[in-house]
Order: sequence, then C-alpha cells, then structure tokens
Amino acid sequence: MPEKNKLYYGDNYDVLRLYVRDESVDLVYLDPPFNSRQDYSVLFAEKDGSKSSAQIHAFEDTWTWNLDAERSYQHIVENIGGRIADAMRAFRTFLGTSDMMAYLAMMAPRLVELRRVLRPSGSIYLHCDPTASHYLKMLMDAVFGPQFFRNEIIWKRADPKAHAYTRYPSTHDILLFYGRSDTNTWNAPYRGYDEDYLKSHYSNVEEETGRQYTLSDCTNPNRNRPNLTYEWHGVTKVWRWTKDRMQRAHDEGRLVYTKSGAPRFKRYLDEMRGTLLTTVWDDIPFINSQAQERLGYPTQKPEALLERIIKASSNEGDVVLDPFCGCGTTIQVAQRLNRRWIGIDITHLAIGLIKKRLSDAFGPQIRDTYEVIGEPTDFAGAERLAAEDKYQFQWWALGLVGARPAEQKKGADRGIDGRLYFHDDDTGKSKQILFSVKAGGVTVSQIRDLRGTLERDKAEIGIFLCFEEPTKPMLREAAEAGFYQSHVAGGVVQYPRIQILTIQQILDGKQPEYPTHHRDATFKKAPRARDKSENLILPLE
Repeated sequence: MPEKNKLYYGDNYDVLRLYVRDESVDLVYLDPPFNSRQDYSVLFAEKDGSKSSAQIHAFEDTWTWNLDAERSYQHIVENIGGRIADAMRAFRTFLGTSDMMAYLAMMAPRLVELRRVLRPSGSIYLHCDPTASHYLKMLMDAVFGPQFFRNEIIWKRADPKAHAYTRYPSTHDILLFYGRSDTNTWNAPYRGYDEDYLKSHYSNVEEETGRQYTLSDCTNPNRNRPNLTYEWHGVTKVWRWTKDRMQRAHDEGRLVYTKSGAPRFKRYLDEMRGTLLTTVWDDIPFINSQAQERLGYPTQKPEALLERIIKASSNEGDVVLDPFCGCGTTIQVAQRLNRRWIGIDITHLAIGLIKKRLSDAFGPQIRDTYEVIGEPTDFAGAERLAAEDKYQFQWWALGLVGARPAEQKKGADRGIDGRLYFHDDDTGKSKQILFSVKAGGVTVSQIRDLRGTLERDKAEIGIFLCFEEPTKPMLREAAEAGFYQSHVAGGVVQYPRIQILTIQQILDGKQPEYPTHHRDATFKKAPRARDKSENLILPLE
C-alpha cells in the first residue's frame, strides 16, 4: 500500500528531524511568521534572554529573544559549525539579543533541516518581507551556498492605500529562490501579453479562421551564412531558414508578401507562450475582502502565487513541502496540480482549517488520501493535550465539531471558546451556536452561565464540551433551556438549545445537533477544485 500524503501537527524542526527522510522532497515553500508590523526599531532592541517562551497563539506573527532562542543559537554555533556558525556569530555581534536575532536563531536550524530533506534537483522558496530579507539572504547563502542562489523575486502584493509622509509606501514581498544544487528542476514560466502589446503587434486577424497574428522578418541577422543565401520570389537575401523550410512555410500559407516581394512570416497569437516571466511579479493581486478563495486567515497567500512556484520548480508526482502551512494554500494547490505533499503547522486550529479546506475543494473522499500525525486519536491523547496546552486542546476539540475559536479577549468572551454559524432559511441570515470547552471539572453553574450567555447573545444553540460525564443537575439545567425549532418542509424539527457532549462521545463520532439542510456558514467554504481531471491522488513513495 503506497504511503499517504502527510499533515503534521507540531514544531516543524522536530517534525523534519524525526519524520522527513534525507533527499525526499522536490520543492519547499515556506512563509515563516514574523511581526513586520512592529515599530522597526523594536526589532533591534536588546532583550533579556531569561524570559521563557510565551504561549503560542493562533496567527501570532512574532519571534522574541528568550531561552529557546539562546539554546538554538548555541546549538548552531557548537554543533552545526561551518559557514552557518560563522554567519550566526556575525549576526550576534551586530544584532545582539534582539528580536531580529531571535528570528534568525530560530530559522537557521530549520533551514539546515530543509536543505537536508531536499533532493539534489530540489528548490526552496523563502517568502519574507523587506524587514528581514537581507538577513535571511545571508543566512540562506550560508546554508545552501551562494553559488546556488537563483533569484530574488519581487511580488507586488498591494497598491498604496495611505499617504506616506517620511518614506515610500511598502507594497511588495520578497521570495528568495535557491537550488539544492546546480541541476534544480526548472520549467520556465511565461505570462500573457498585455493589452497594449496585443493591439500593437497582433492587430491582424485571419479572415478564414479569426485567428490573430503578427508578421515577423524572414531574414537572418547573421549575414555570413552562405548556405542560407538564395533567391526567393525574386529577392536574394540571407534567409532565416533553408529553401526547403521556406517552401514549406509558403505551402502552409504562413508567408505574406510585401509589395517588394519580400516574405513575412505569419505568427499566430494562439501558438505563442507569452513573455518570459521576470523577477518582478506584479500580475498576482493579494487576496482582498471580495476574493472567492478568501478564508479569513490573516496571512493567506493567493493560490495563483503558489501555482506559479509549484509549476516552475516541480513536476507532476513530485513532493512539495510547506513547513509553515497555515491555512493550507500550498497543500491545496499541490493537490490540484498532481503533486504529493507534506504540510506542517504548530496549531490545531490550522490543521482543522486545512482538513476542512481540502474536503471543500476535493470532496470528503480526499480524507482517505492523507494522514494527520500529531493529533490526539483517543481519550488519553486528548487528556495529555489538555494538560500541556489548554488553547491547543480547545482548538483541537472545536475542530472536531466544525467550530471556529472565539477571539481570546480577556473578560469579553464570558466563557465562550468557539462559535459555529448556520443558515436555517432562505434569508441568508447567519444563526449562531456558542461553544464552551472545559478540560477540568464540571458543575451545573457552568451550564447556567452558558444558558445566560445564550440569551444575552441571542444565539440559537449552546454546546458544552467536557471530559467528565455531566451530572444530573447539569442535564436538568440543559433540559430546562428547551428547544430551538427549525421549520422545514413537512413540519418542525426540534433541537435542544443546550447540548452537553463529552470528548469521548466526539471521538466516537457524535456531533452537535443543529439544522444542516442549508449550507454551513462557520468558515468560508473553499472553492471546489477547478478541474477534477487534474486531481489525481498521488501517494508518497
């Protein structure tokens, strides 16, 4: 049985070391988080290295100098050595113990691992912004070798929206493209011609077929070609082709003659690949609020960007790896383009979003083609996760029932950990289910609190998720909340307004009860894959 595609929950450094084989990946794309929205000077301020790692929250876009960063730096200098250690010592001298230094210290060992897993024909694209790109380029030179630097690509991601009083508006990101060796896979990408070029060069239209064409010179720029010098229709020149090739073009109707008798070659627009793509990409817009593919993930990148990278630097059947896969754009595009894939993320929220996105795009059968590693699969695993990290536990539990986490605003959530939205009529108005997730002991007062919040928020249904079996007073309090009534063809369906589900019940497949005859509105649904014929399921070898 061929190995399935992989979706890992965990720190990508650990996952890469423990699970990804040497020279087993053809293409790496990574968009590592960094808080470029900070005041620039803050990134270079000296920090107290005694601070321990802070709780990792979903979408948190920052690195800080702490004990983990210090340990990572020492590991590079003492154990990895070589050019990478030299580069990190130089960075430390210049940057001290700043957040920028923490970022580089955490990135360095991950880049070493990514180089290890790349095949000799592999490539890596590191997505960053100008705040750190110059440091990352030096680090990439140290890890991969400056001789394997391919390009620095500019992606214009936005148009300026505000006045810039002291500097130019920042509108681009940077992609650092390196090969693993000098034989990296390369499929030269082209882009379509712009309208002005089409008007000036392809204004001719063939009456019989309606095909647009331009006329090009048939002479040879190299005048010292005796074998290509001959008379053609009364004109003697050094021609681009042999006489036999010129005759074939004439017979095919591809030559148009000027008044002087000189031939011009007819080039059809539909036979041209376009213009060769350069390192400035200004034709892929960022995902705006109206984009069909927008899922609401703050750092989501457009599918067209990943499609261009994957097509250029991999072939069908190749393995694509994204170690910071976030909402899963790389994974979805790799699946659609018949590539195999490995995704890694450190939040259960991202893993849940990716699973839903794949299901929306390719249908529920896609779940049989990949496996998730690192998620709890039984009660004991859920208990361990809850003890280690309550937020990750909440995100995991909410993901099992299709809910999304509530924003963690201190004092504002009133015990609400998640929300799920649904439609129950044709008005388009979303209705709401509130979730309260409890990893410890449970009491009837918690059900009363949920019931009160349900009334205040005017939500339709409340779900209480817990480890322990509910007590009789809890069940009685839930029953007294009554029912939500859904009007459907043929009558009325009733759903308990307060529902109590245990983690074991969810693991056994039980789900909240609510109307599902209209579409779920919790997460914006990912669009279906464009062409099912392109969605071959290719397992990892």
